[in-house]
Amino acid sequence: MNEKKTALLYSSEKPSDKDLERLSAFIREKYKEQYSIGWKQDHTVTAGFRLVVGSDVYDWNKQGRLRQLQDALLKLRSERGDIIPLIKDTLTNWTPTVMVNEIGKVKSVGDGIATIEGLSDATYGEILLFSGGVRGMALDLRRDEIACILFDTEEEVCEGSTVKRTGRVAGVPVGEGFLGRVVDPLGVPIDDLGEIIADDYRPVESDAPAVIDRQSVNAPLETGILAIDSMFPIGRGQRELIIGDRQTGKSTIITDTILNQKGKDVLCIYVAIGQKTSTVARLVDTLKKNGAMDYTTVVIASASDSAPLQYIAPYAGCAMGEYFMEKGRDVLIVYDDLTKHAIAYRSISLLLERAPGREAYPGDVFYLHSRLLERAAHLSDEKGGGSLTALPVIETQEEDVSAYIPTNVISITDGQIFLSGGLFRLGQRPAINVGLSVSRVGGDAQTKAMKKAAGTLRLDLAQYREMETFSQFSGDMDEATKRQIRYGEGLMNILKQKQNSPRTLVQQVFMLVIATTDKFENIDHETAGEKIGEITERAMALLPDVVMRIENDKVLSDEDKKRIADTVANV
Repeated sequence: MNEKKTALLYSSEKPSDKDLERLSAFIREKYKEQYSIGWKQDHTVTAGFRLVVGSDVYDWNKQGRLRQLQDALLKLRSERGDIIPLIKDTLTNWTPTVMVNEIGKVKSVGDGIATIEGLSDATYGEILLFSGGVRGMALDLRRDEIACILFDTEEEVCEGSTVKRTGRVAGVPVGEGFLGRVVDPLGVPIDDLGEIIADDYRPVESDAPAVIDRQSVNAPLETGILAIDSMFPIGRGQRELIIGDRQTGKSTIITDTILNQKGKDVLCIYVAIGQKTSTVARLVDTLKKNGAMDYTTVVIASASDSAPLQYIAPYAGCAMGEYFMEKGRDVLIVYDDLTKHAIAYRSISLLLERAPGREAYPGDVFYLHSRLLERAAHLSDEKGGGSLTALPVIETQEEDVSAYIPTNVISITDGQIFLSGGLFRLGQRPAINVGLSVSRVGGDAQTKAMKKAAGTLRLDLAQYREMETFSQFSGDMDEATKRQIRYGEGLMNILKQKQNSPRTLVQQVFMLVIATTDKFENIDHETAGEKIGEITERAMALLPDVVMRIENDKVLSDEDKKRIADTVANV
């Protein structure tokens, strides 16, 4: 004879024999097993009952039915904004159903990882709710148990704690209200500016746009940095890697790029991963002083935050950006930096007892970043024409670009801007290594004016580097070689740029045109940058029609180049 199992019934009043008989018949039909029903009085259960059968909870009381109605209303979606008729229709036709909640128990917990049994139907990426309100996400599904990463402190979670499924994948609130705010990876504001009213809720993990839903990168995203816009242009929808050693100016390039988007209808999202809170606070202060926070959202998972929060941060930031992209807006998102993101994922993977590979990283670390960066795109006109431009940051050790994580991300992105510690120490700011940097989009992401003005700039700098190296081994050089070296030194000096001082397209075009004139050759190369800046301002004041043509039409004719050269000669 089969041993009877016990189900528990919670209600405020004792059930009648008829009620118990009906419930027994329901359980017998559902589970094909014999259960005895035990009753416990619970005054919090009103206008109904709650039945616990093994790990399943049938919530049939007033609170449970209200939660069902709330879930039904949350599922409503309306692109036209006519939400009131949908709510009325839902309230009219909604009928409550038996709600089944799986309840699991914590087997072990430690280092931000909880092992749970009893949630056999949980899905990958689903949010789980622990007793005490602690949130987690299912990340490892095994035969008899699941492993979950915890987003909140684990102090309130212990062995035997109950865990409930929510049925929702990990997501983040999104909307216009997040512009100008500093939030954590779960969308909770941490800037003491009050609550944020979200427009929608998006999963942090989503599929990248299909090839047929994209269009080629053909519009520039100007950084305001002459060395980048002239030689390594970034297009809207591109993925351009910023790579270099620590303290070589990576974050400065990011800050200048965000500042340069002012008035260009580009929204910015800065995701800080593993950074010091004080460093991010300084960046936010800089953005505020320059009026850039109005179109920027800062998502921060600082070095003091747990590895799970650092892991989810870039995906949360990407979801916020995709919301605007799908509405036809242009978005710039910065991941600063993905090296720390990979380290956080390695920590989680080792705690989950996944097999370590090269440099102790798990085998899927490439997929970790590829599924993130592939979401950057320039959508087709049929999809609204919005774009999401990604600037991931990678920190190298002793300029070793052949390490595991750098090579992974280099192979995913559309080019890289390599910052050299040697150039930085010599005073070249930004310290961009022209030889190792590349943009695979190239001229497609440049305006006609910039393309014409830049001309052979990169080739001239390459020749200068070769001659400079050669000159170190030869004391006797002909006059042409000396002139080429002086010219190259002058070019390097005009590429120097002060921090938080992005240049406009017109300024850049004028400077590049002036650098090809005879006037430039007669300027002392050590003061070339300062002198060219002064000459540029005077030339722009004398040629307002050329300035307007470059600003509005983005073109530079041969006649305009000649007029700039003639004007400079007389300045």
